[in-house]
Amino acid sequence: MDDDPRPALWHAVTAWYAAHRRDLPWREPGTSPWAVLVSEVMLQQTPVARVEPVWRAWMRRWPTPAAFAAAGHDEVLRAWGTLGYPRRALRLHGTAVAVVERHGGEVPRDREALLDLPGVGGYTAAAVRAFAFGERDTVLDTNVRRVLTRLLDGLPLPPPSLSRAEERRASDLLPPGPADSALWNIGLMELGALVCTARSPRCEACPVAERCAWRAAGYPPDPYADRRRTQAWEGTDRQVRGRLMAALREATEPLPLEALPAWHDEAQRARALTGLVADGLVAVTGSPARYRLPGR
Repeated sequence: MDDDPRPALWHAVTAWYAAHRRDLPWREPGTSPWAVLVSEVMLQQTPVARVEPVWRAWMRRWPTPAAFAAAGHDEVLRAWGTLGYPRRALRLHGTAVAVVERHGGEVPRDREALLDLPGVGGYTAAAVRAFAFGERDTVLDTNVRRVLTRLLDGLPLPPPSLSRAEERRASDLLPPGPADSALWNIGLMELGALVCTARSPRCEACPVAERCAWRAAGYPPDPYADRRRTQAWEGTDRQVRGRLMAALREATEPLPLEALPAWHDEAQRARALTGLVADGLVAVTGSPARYRLPGR
């Protein structure tokens, strides 16, 4: 249709991306599907600046799913370091094992096969298909949702939960060709990361500012503000867990309870340690108990 606004939108975003894209290692030509999958898992809830050096070291050490599947959980958790949410590391290890056992060591292209891997959800499957295999799929991360919500709905942030209507709209916006749709996806993600940011959007640098409903409406406030949960850090169980994990990553032998980092609230420290054991991130050995990272 001649009055279809989408081609102009596609061109504006992808042309901007071509001029302003970051030079990230997992975007280089020839990057393996496994390397793309690792980057997507690491980038969940973690900034690019923290991910990049860990990803580079990871790919040198474990360039294939088979190499990583042979690693012990203690090696995995030490290599994960301070990226946060270390259960992601163990889920990624489970993914590598499944890729080796079910797919001959090659990351599958099929969406259902990807979703059948442990720890791979809808977003990760779509991202791997789009960015590793050049398939036409809808990639909806936080950045993309924010850009589309501002652009089309006139609201500052998307609803707290992703809806089917949001998914359908994003799918309807995809360019028809696989290569073009992958470029559109990554362009939207980059626009949200660099320009249309959550706290300080740079509308003067936005290639679609003239089409933005939020800007045209005078930047109305967030109607979902009271439903959003903020993730605190200071004084939380997450902070205690992080300190315990840091000590165990540095330890060369199992540590008794008294050698673990002290905390002003002993009950909270005990709760955090129990949670780490239940999550498979810490192993207990001997009597009296000593604590270490899990083995193979």
